[in-house]
Amino acid sequence: MSRPSWRPMQVDDLPAVTAISARVHGRYAESLEIYAERLRLFPAGCFTCVAAETVVGFLVFHPWQAGSPPTLGEPLSALPAHPDVIYLHDIALLPEARGSGAGAQALGLVDAEARRCGLHDIALVAVNGAESYWQMRGFRTAALPPSGQETYGSDAHYMVRTLSQEEHG
Repeated sequence: MSRPSWRPMQVDDLPAVTAISARVHGRYAESLEIYAERLRLFPAGCFTCVAAETVVGFLVFHPWQAGSPPTLGEPLSALPAHPDVIYLHDIALLPEARGSGAGAQALGLVDAEARRCGLHDIALVAVNGAESYWQMRGFRTAALPPSGQETYGSDAHYMVRTLSQEEHG
């Protein structure tokens, strides 16, 4: 397999994105309609990871409000007028793309967009035991609001990483 690389997501990628989400995220997978809405609302935060012309992963993030993760499986309708974080909505890599550096490259894309937007924090909700992965990448656990517990479950962790002074300029 060729080395995976990231490119902007296209509408034609959405079936593959949805299939990867189902395979990687299980009960946390989201529908094609949710990914289509994220692509429509913030195309600068939607990427696919491709190897040998096959989609092997995806990345979705967007500006948002700190401390209030979007409800799982629900449309956003709009992005906030005054966001204060980049919310890393979803990243998924098929097993064949893991260990290739694609995850680090994805975080570089998120960091670059946060800087472009003038935002200093990146937030996410870790599920399926992924909090240790995110801790190794500089994220720290913060309190998950009750609304997040309802949709993500009691084992979910709301996490935040602040870009260093060098990272945000």
